[in-house]
Amino acid sequence: MSHARERSEKNCLNCGATVMGRYCHVCGQENVEPKETFWHLVAHFFNDITHFDGKFFTTLKDLLFKPGFLSKEYMMGRRASYLNPIRMYVFTSAIFFLIFFSFFQNSESIEFGGSINGKTVEQINKMDSITFAKFTTHINEENERPATPMTREEFKRFADTVFRTFFDTSSAFRFTGTNYGSVKQFDSLQHTNAKEHNWLKRQLVYKELELNEKYHHSRIEVLNAIKKALMHSLPQMLWISLPLLALILKLMYIRRKQFYYVSHIIFSIHLYIFLFISQLVLLSISKLNKTLHLDVLSFVLAALTFGLGVYEYLALKNFYRQGWLKTFFKFLLINISYIIMLGLLFAFFGVFSFFKI
Repeated sequence: MSHARERSEKNCLNCGATVMGRYCHVCGQENVEPKETFWHLVAHFFNDITHFDGKFFTTLKDLLFKPGFLSKEYMMGRRASYLNPIRMYVFTSAIFFLIFFSFFQNSESIEFGGSINGKTVEQINKMDSITFAKFTTHINEENERPATPMTREEFKRFADTVFRTFFDTSSAFRFTGTNYGSVKQFDSLQHTNAKEHNWLKRQLVYKELELNEKYHHSRIEVLNAIKKALMHSLPQMLWISLPLLALILKLMYIRRKQFYYVSHIIFSIHLYIFLFISQLVLLSISKLNKTLHLDVLSFVLAALTFGLGVYEYLALKNFYRQGWLKTFFKFLLINISYIIMLGLLFAFFGVFSFFKI
């Protein structure tokens, strides 16, 4: 309720209905004077923030420490004291992915195995001739060879034994089993029927040639581009997985007629919100542990990871109100089904990301 003066007129300025009291019974708008002072705007802003914070922290406390409680409250119709589940999902997922992509995905490059003598592929490729000669001389000494520098070609052959074909960043991206140099060459062979492919194979070859041209025939750059596109598809992937998880729950509790599909949706939303918050905590501790290397932090990470499973199990037990043993078996089946579903989604988005770049 605002502190603005109530209008003497009884027609709603929003929908035109006759107002009985301070609020319109049709649209809910408050029947107050439309002209506001600057201080009214400031007061309204702080009232909304306080109202949101109050609901948010009440919801957060019950979500974290009472597994399944919020979903049960929502199902029973007690909703005014809590933040709307969808609104909270949007808020927490936005914060999660903002932090995730900003602080925990600084390095998106694929290096396939790390480094040689503490130097990454990128660092080695950028070495000048003198630095490269010293670097390879030291490698020969370590491998009990004559202390002489390697040529670039000799080093590539050596690197192949360490990283196999992935280390050679100058090699093109190949996955179709073909070795065409250009679209023109491929089309020429197709027209002469020298080696004709079906429609699907042709599309894959075209995409392969397009990516090699776009990323300068570098396998590493192509794979990094696919990884980046796939990582940025995670929000959409999770959003799609949410109703699919609800469908799994619906099938697992199909005999519980009091639970509608929307009930499972609400439970899934609350579970996802909890996972977003807990993953932020886990990622923060993990990043701290990489800096401090403390055994106690490793133990905390292991304990919290185990706690995620315990939380889900208790949430299922409290919300669906079945026995401990029956809930445990359903907990296992739900998670197995969910992992399979996520694998299929990941494969789908992997193909989508491939054709998207």
